[in-house]
Amino acid sequence: MTERPYFNDAQSRRRFLVTAGTAGAVGLAGCSDVLPGGNGNGNGEDPPVGQIGSGREGRSPGGVSMEEMPDLEGELTVYSGRGEFLVGELVEYIESLYDDFTLNIRYGGSTDLVNQIINEGEGTPADVFYSVNSGSLGALASEGRTQPLPDEVLDFVREEFHTDEWVGTSGRARTVPFNTNALSEGDLPDDIMEYPDVDADLGWAPSYGSCQAFVTAMRLLEGEEATKQWLEGVLDAGITSYPDEFVACQAIADGEIDAAFTNHYYIQRVLDGSPDAPIATSFTEGDAGAMFNVAGAAVTDAASDADLASNFVRHLLSGEAQDYFARTTFEYPLIPGVEPIGDLPTIDELDVPDLDLTQLSDLEPTIDLMREAGVNI
Repeated sequence: MTERPYFNDAQSRRRFLVTAGTAGAVGLAGCSDVLPGGNGNGNGEDPPVGQIGSGREGRSPGGVSMEEMPDLEGELTVYSGRGEFLVGELVEYIESLYDDFTLNIRYGGSTDLVNQIINEGEGTPADVFYSVNSGSLGALASEGRTQPLPDEVLDFVREEFHTDEWVGTSGRARTVPFNTNALSEGDLPDDIMEYPDVDADLGWAPSYGSCQAFVTAMRLLEGEEATKQWLEGVLDAGITSYPDEFVACQAIADGEIDAAFTNHYYIQRVLDGSPDAPIATSFTEGDAGAMFNVAGAAVTDAASDADLASNFVRHLLSGEAQDYFARTTFEYPLIPGVEPIGDLPTIDELDVPDLDLTQLSDLEPTIDLMREAGVNI
């Protein structure tokens, strides 16, 4: 991903979004203005409790509408590493648009589903793999179990958010959420490598896939020795572990810790339930702490109807679907014309590192390094 410097003075370089009462002022009324209601049960990397919000009602999504996309006809099986609680409403809506279209969804963890597709071989029923992260997409592609997507699908998003074999459907930025009662703007550095020396009670979720991808990015950008020193440093400073990043953000809002390392949308989800919670979002600059990852989809090499499969993926990039991700899961939309929720900076305004997202699938060295540094995962 190309680095895009945006901030141009000492205060604005690190863009703090003190969003209590503004960015989080969203209700729980559902999103019936675009999609019908109804939620399922969460699983995998997206915990089911306190995770869904309605965003802002009355938004008019840009982009290409589903009405302008090819009709879906036939039967399709999707292996989804995204939890039903987060995307079930969307995929059910897509299925409901077409009388002659049947969608079979199998939910599970992204890594588990990659292994399942590989083990099932050419006989896998999976036509589409829908992943919570680019690492799993890259892992499946590296096994030769995906096929190229057509340009009319890939061209919806910028080149750093796709390869020939998979396309990102929504994005997440790494952030440092902080408690506004405990810390002020000047207390947090804009360099992630300085955090072991910060005078603050920190938290993280080291067993969580997004955290491990963050450490992987650090390993790739800073080297193994520097990353090991960083890990040892935050452990020596007494960092608190949580089961997932939403719980870590809730701990910030509750005053248990001062700051943490999480994806951006968990802050928005805390604020969605408690608009006055003392939590805000900070960003580092051009390093692993500012990494931008994507959820995305690929068509498997065993797809019985590759055109149908790729056209379903195209629907995930429609204006309606992208607005759903913004309003309902608080993720970053990836197409022009649909803005994120929560008064967040745009993707162009984020100072992200120059990092090939496909390299994030190389988790084994990261796990080994974390354990060697003493991290309990």
